[in-house]
This record gives sequence, C-alpha cells and structure tokens, in this order.
Amino acid sequence: MPRVPFTLTRYVLREVLRWYAAGVALFLILQLTDALSTTVGVLLLYHATPLEALSVFGAIAPDKFNRSLVLAVPFAVLLTFGRLQGDSELKAMFAAGVSPLRLVWPLAVPFVLVGVLAFVNTGYVVPGGLARWDRAWYTIYGTVPPAPSQDNYTFAPPGALFYAGRVRNGAESGVAQLDGVLIERGGETVTAQSGIWDTQARTWTVSDAWITRPGQDPRQVAGPLVFPQTDTLRPPQPPAAQVSTPVLRARLAADEYATPEQRRVDEHQLATRYADPCTPIVFALVAGVVGLLLRNRAGAFAATLLVILVFYVLWTTAPQLARVGALPPTLAAWLPNLVFFLVAAALAWRLR
Repeated sequence: MPRVPFTLTRYVLREVLRWYAAGVALFLILQLTDALSTTVGVLLLYHATPLEALSVFGAIAPDKFNRSLVLAVPFAVLLTFGRLQGDSELKAMFAAGVSPLRLVWPLAVPFVLVGVLAFVNTGYVVPGGLARWDRAWYTIYGTVPPAPSQDNYTFAPPGALFYAGRVRNGAESGVAQLDGVLIERGGETVTAQSGIWDTQARTWTVSDAWITRPGQDPRQVAGPLVFPQTDTLRPPQPPAAQVSTPVLRARLAADEYATPEQRRVDEHQLATRYADPCTPIVFALVAGVVGLLLRNRAGAFAATLLVILVFYVLWTTAPQLARVGALPPTLAAWLPNLVFFLVAAALAWRLR
C-alpha cells in the first residue's frame, strides 16, 4: 500500500481546518445569540448599562467558546468528507491506491492542540467566568448575594451529635442561622425548627425545642436552650464548576465533605476537566471514519446532527448518573469519549 503523499494530507487538513474555523464561529454565535435572547428582556427590565451587559456575556463567553471548540470538530470533518465524496475526490484517491484509514489518522494531529487549549480554558478560565456570571447578575438585580448555606451539617464530638438540615452561613457576622436542628447528648434528644450558631461564644441556641428522654414523653421547652459547640464554622465550598482545577484537586485531597454525593460531584467535575479536552481528538477520528462512508453533502449534514445529538445525550445524562452513584464519577466523565471511540474502532475495522 503506497504512502499518502504529504501534499494530499495537507490538502485534506486545510479543508478540515477551514471548515473548523467556520464551525467554531458558527457555534459560538449561535450559543451567544441564545444567551442573548433569554436575557435581553431581563437586562432591559432592570435597566442594565451597556457595561453591565458586556460583563455578563464576557463572563459566559469562555464556557460557550469551549463547547464551540468541541462541537465544531464533527461539523468540520464530516462536511469536508461530504464535499470530497460529492466531488468524487475520495474516489480518485482510493483509485490511486490510498488507504481510506490513512486519511483519518492525520486528522487527530491538529485537534491535539485544540485539546490543550480546551484543557487550559476549562480548568482555569471557565470557572472564574461562571463565578463572575453569578456576581454580574446580582449587580444588575441590585441585590446582594444570599448568605452561603451548607446542607446536612453534622458534628459528632465524643458523646454527642449536632445536626442541622441547613446552615445559613454568617462568617462575616460570626452568627449562622440553623434550620432543622437535632442535638443528642447525655441520653436526651433535642429537636427544633431553627436555631442560632454563635461562633464567638461557640454555642448553639434553640427556642421552642422538644426534648425526648428514654422512657419519657417528649416535652416542649418554650425558653431558649444553649449548648456548647466547639466546631469551627467554615464557609461552604463554592460549586465545583466555579473553582479551578488545582483548587478542585486540593478540595478532594482534603476530603471534607458532608455527604458522599458532594464528593461524587467534585470527582466527576475533575474527571471532566481531563476527559472533555480529549473529545476533539475522539470526534476527529469518529467523524473521519464516518465521513469515509458518506456519499454526499446531505449525508454529511445529517451525520453531523446525529453525532452531536448522541454526544449531547450522553454528556448531559452521565453527570446525573454520577451524582446519584449509579456510575463511578470517572467512568461517567469518560463515557461519551469511550462510546465514540468504540464506534470509531468498529467502523475502522470495517474499512481496514
């Protein structure tokens, strides 16, 4: 089998990259237009200034750009191969003895660089942008961000248990509001709808609490009850999507999670920081193999929609499976890439 001339490889790559640049611009414009259509009413209603509006879209742009980098890959490869098939250029190449798969492997090379760009963007730029997006909207609404909260707080010193369904953090004032309080110590259980955590006095104070002791009926105490509580009030962790990759790794290493679900969410988010940058390479391979099976431009367009649809379904479903524990977080993050890689391998075997 003769080697593929470098001129031919360069020609195919030039066609792919030309369509790729157009695809990135197209998907970025579509996504920003969608964001604009859903927010312009709110911007006008709250009389946002042009600078505030620009800050909103500047904050969300890195996330939209990252998606465009990925989605434009099958768009570019499939449309390129659809045109080459429609103009019978692929037939001429194959008639000259060029192996079909030798046209596919070089496609992965430029998208390695795209993957590096996506890795830096998703791990270091996008998180800060998502955090600025939230802050920008509070500025437009003319409100302050709500007090950060932590669900299912639990502290178990020797011989006692302190639990709150929600802690509304007041780290600046030194006082936090407690909802759904349960305290167990000395053989008695105290429950209350709400309470106060004074971090300076290191106490929990509840009112209208119910006290239950073994062998006795529950009784309600109208006055306040004060309990010493020696734990430290820490501000809740920001969402995983809003912290950089190094911070997320450090957070997982510290292993300070109230529930297993919170850790699974962080593990999945960290795994996606490595899996998603590999998606352009996998897309290039699977789209290249699928493109060799196409017969015209219409088929290329239909295949582009199908690839993006299947990927989107897997990409949006896997995080939910990881969150509830149905799939290991790392496997869920890599699942779309694994599925498409297996499809590419099966089709390559057919074309070998």
